[in-house]
Amino acid sequence: MSKINDGGPAFPHSGYEQYGMSLRDYFAAKAMAAFIAKDDNAFDSASKAAEWAYEQSDAMIKERDRQPT
Repeated sequence: MSKINDGGPAFPHSGYEQYGMSLRDYFAAKAMAAFIAKDDNAFDSASKAAEWAYEQSDAMIKERDRQPT
């Protein structure tokens, strides 16, 4: 089983170890907030909506990794 790329820390700071929210979690939270604000009840359960939010997050990280630095 491969490890999911979580994008690293969402709010990194140099000089000390950062724990907490990953970039993947941050992107998923933003996607979920946009979905809730839309309020069209497209999903029949919160777990389906959360699954969708993480799919959006994974796609964002994948595209971010493809971009030149």
